[in-house]
Amino acid sequence: MPLSFAWSTPGAALLIAAKATTHNFGAAIGAFIVCGLLIAITGVWPALTRAVTRIPTPIASSMLAGILFPICLAPIEASVKLPLLALPIVVVWLILFGLAPRWAVPGALVATIVVVGISAGTGWLHGGLVAPQLTFVSPTFQPLVIVSLGIPLFLVTMAGQNVPGFAVLRTFGYDHVPARTILVTSGLLSAATAFFGAHVNNLAALSAAIMAGPDSHPDRSRRWIATVTGGVTYVVLGLAAGFAASLVSVTPPLLITTVAGLAMLGALVSAVAASLEDPNNRIVAILTFLVVASGIVIVGIGSPFWGLLVGGIVMLWLTWHRRRRERGAAETTQPE
Repeated sequence: MPLSFAWSTPGAALLIAAKATTHNFGAAIGAFIVCGLLIAITGVWPALTRAVTRIPTPIASSMLAGILFPICLAPIEASVKLPLLALPIVVVWLILFGLAPRWAVPGALVATIVVVGISAGTGWLHGGLVAPQLTFVSPTFQPLVIVSLGIPLFLVTMAGQNVPGFAVLRTFGYDHVPARTILVTSGLLSAATAFFGAHVNNLAALSAAIMAGPDSHPDRSRRWIATVTGGVTYVVLGLAAGFAASLVSVTPPLLITTVAGLAMLGALVSAVAASLEDPNNRIVAILTFLVVASGIVIVGIGSPFWGLLVGGIVMLWLTWHRRRRERGAAETTQPE
């Protein structure tokens, strides 16, 4: 199976938003450890695992589509705001997508590096090539930090990464994913790597949408190769973290999102198609999509969770009414 793991993107966003929670990084490490253990407990507790993995397809696919939608808008926005930089990337992607679709995204990535290199010159290289280091951080467990940082980090990682990650795999036909093993392993790994500053590891969602989809390989049984390649690439990027950070630092953020948006188009199409397949739940799918795509944040929890909640409530309400009408119709047609 194309199982891919990464750091929690919404978790990182939460950390930025919660920077005023504590100035003690050791306390943050304690919260990271608690978050990892909570994820592992979710995997050990069968009821929680089932709750995470048995989300109805219209809701799960709509949530994925809502996450991907703003990213897929980036190429359009960048083409208007940064035409000299973005349009060459889009044109390269379009040409390759017509000639060799599998090479369209790598080609766009190479075009991005060339465009950034030409526009930024060579000044960004100075000081960027530094050897990576592991630094141990002693954790401290402060209840207020755990409540205000560790638990929200667990919620956004589950709602914004693990649940969409399972949704991605289900969308592409992987119905027997080892959810308990994934949650326990990633949770314990998160707790272990927290001692070196990592916030949380989880099942990938956005990158998984590329590697688990048909763009990586027409044969579903061969798509695991993409995740192995992605893992090796992560290691290379980790060893060249200083170099990569210097390159990203001189790259307009919109260009980075542009490449991601081009890469996610196929996944967005699949998610939208799957979400609207059932006519009885199309309003549920659309509402879930709109809430997630809105990007709202309430009490530190992002839109994927709220989209999941709204979609579930609406589905339960409409399903109850539909069954009630069906029972009423059946009673009226029964002979006396």
